Amino acid sequence: MKIVRFLLAIVLPPLAVFLNSGISSALLINVLLTLLGWVPGIIHAVWVLQKTEERQTEVY
Repeated sequence: MKIVRFLLAIVLPPLAVFLNSGISSALLINVLLTLLGWVPGIIHAVWVLQKTEERQTEVY
């Protein structure tokens, strides 16, 4: 499932952030960055996915 989300982060960054975080400030930031340029949106989406994964591995 992680691979699918990272591929989604490249193709549709806001959708990947939405599936990961729901409606949140991260989604709003990602939408704005994607509108400003595709690459900043991708970078932010990958960063959000990675941070969430790090938090999950710290707990378990």
